[in-house]
Amino acid sequence: MDTCRLPVEVIAYILSFLPISDRKEASLVNRTWYFAAQDSLRQENVLYNIPAASASLGTIRALAERHVFDIKMANLDSSTTSRDVIQYVAKYLGPHLRSLCLNGSCLTEASFEELLLACPSLVALDLSGCNSIFMSGTLLSKKETLSQAREALANLRELNLASVRYLSDLTFNRLTSCCPQLAKLVLARCHLTFEFDSYSGSHDYNSSALLSFRNLLHFLGRQAASVKHLDLSGTNINGQAMRTLVQVENLQLQEFVLQACQDLTNEAVSTLCQHQPCLTTLDLSGCSELSDRAGLAIHSRLLDLQCLRLGKLPRMTDAGFQGVSHLKHLQSLDVSECSLVSCSELVKAFGAITRPPKLKSLNVAFCSLLRDSTVLSLAEALSKNLRVLDLSSCVSLSNRSIQAIASSLLLLTVLRLAWCKELTDWGLLGIEEPREECECAKEKDAGPKFSRNFGNMGFFLPPPQDLERDKMAVINLNQQKAQEQRQTSLNTLTRLQELDLTACGKLTDISIAKVISFPDLRYLSLSLVPNITDTSLLAIARNCRSLEHLSLSHCTSLTDRGFAEAAGSLCRLQHLILSGCNQLTPRGNLDLHLLFKSALLTDTPKHPSTVWTQRDIPVTSSCKQGGQ
Repeated sequence: MDTCRLPVEVIAYILSFLPISDRKEASLVNRTWYFAAQDSLRQENVLYNIPAASASLGTIRALAERHVFDIKMANLDSSTTSRDVIQYVAKYLGPHLRSLCLNGSCLTEASFEELLLACPSLVALDLSGCNSIFMSGTLLSKKETLSQAREALANLRELNLASVRYLSDLTFNRLTSCCPQLAKLVLARCHLTFEFDSYSGSHDYNSSALLSFRNLLHFLGRQAASVKHLDLSGTNINGQAMRTLVQVENLQLQEFVLQACQDLTNEAVSTLCQHQPCLTTLDLSGCSELSDRAGLAIHSRLLDLQCLRLGKLPRMTDAGFQGVSHLKHLQSLDVSECSLVSCSELVKAFGAITRPPKLKSLNVAFCSLLRDSTVLSLAEALSKNLRVLDLSSCVSLSNRSIQAIASSLLLLTVLRLAWCKELTDWGLLGIEEPREECECAKEKDAGPKFSRNFGNMGFFLPPPQDLERDKMAVINLNQQKAQEQRQTSLNTLTRLQELDLTACGKLTDISIAKVISFPDLRYLSLSLVPNITDTSLLAIARNCRSLEHLSLSHCTSLTDRGFAEAAGSLCRLQHLILSGCNQLTPRGNLDLHLLFKSALLTDTPKHPSTVWTQRDIPVTSSCKQGGQ
């Protein structure tokens, strides 16, 4: 069939089944496929990152033909180049924009107002860290500008004001008065005052000096029907403030984020659960005062929860998860860095459920009490739906865990095993480690052997050559026996898109070159795995053609020759991290510039390293994702 004669809509539908990187490749076939690929990209949540550079101007004009919906312009300033970029975006992209991110930008009020008024279809606006816009306190102070802003922001549903130091009641009221349909408000790390009342009973909340909790309550009371998502992370919200907030009339939150709120208590969480039972997402990560009582209150009252984050709670124990089986709709659970949690209650809860748990994401990173037996039970219980598993720094895990994961969790797309130092080649290959080899390894580590005649005096060493020869014979014999005991190797996880094996120092070419073969893998980290050589690098390049991010820092056995041979197969690579690869020569670095033509060499100031990032076009695009 002549694909050129197919309607663009049909080709676009076919391409919609491919990941973004494949669609970009398909767009190079011919003109028809190019427009079909662009059409399929418009149907996704694709975010275009536009740098503040003169090279971006031509690309912005080209993007106008695609009707781009979501863009990010971080770190803009008051320079002429930034002003030109803003003007081009306002002229060519503004009418169609739905999402605008200006994170960390230092642009003037005039430039911001010009851009804002040119975007009448905005649904999401991110001004996090944009302090310069609010510094003077005169934002939208002109009646004409305020009136135009109300028209432009009439459909705005998400407003992010995180880390804005100069936000005041006055500027907050002006901005939010333009957003009658606002559903999501982020005030994380803003200087919100809870105790001090500067109004002394007055209802005229227009202070130009501070952002008050009283004014926030006034806003929530006015727009209680529309506000469903609230983020007060990093603020000093306490029990009394929480009690007042959750009892605002007609307020029914669906998402509440309270990361690192150090004054939050168990009583405050209990009050929250009592008055906001419709919550589907709750994030209490880093609220260090919370303990098991908070967990029990959540599990008994928030029965509609789909996402629960309880990471970095040093007082939380397994007892706090006794009622987690009541959360029938739970899809994402984060208990990372809870040092007293062994996940034994999770095993009981998920094992007792008659229907398969709906959990898709589980993060138990840095839970040092986690054991192999627990992972085996969790893998069996969560085999039907789990997609994301983070076991980073669970230092007690061994090959048994990785083999259970490979056998049961076949739907995994993300697997993080960083700093699981007990993992070996046997585990990744799915082979039971022979006992004789373990004993030989222990003997090798034990040092000099004691003589039978002299007890523990240790005068005599064993003959090293004979022992080494005998040991190799034992290993070869047991490798043959192990073939009969082969279990499931890691490469059965065919859907993997991200794999992190950072600091798994016992891994070698034996497993990496054979097992790391995933057609959809985009992110791979083998940093601090010193035993891998060019053999592994070449195998990865051949078997993981979709790689976009590859981290190989401190892999000291890699050489110039390996990268030269691998470059031809890593055509989609955007980020290559090579810090601490001591065998790379200056000539090799120069060759890398030529081999990875779509990459740019940069140095990170805090950790001197070699980092390659994509630079084939000044504007990069990526899929917008929720947190995992």
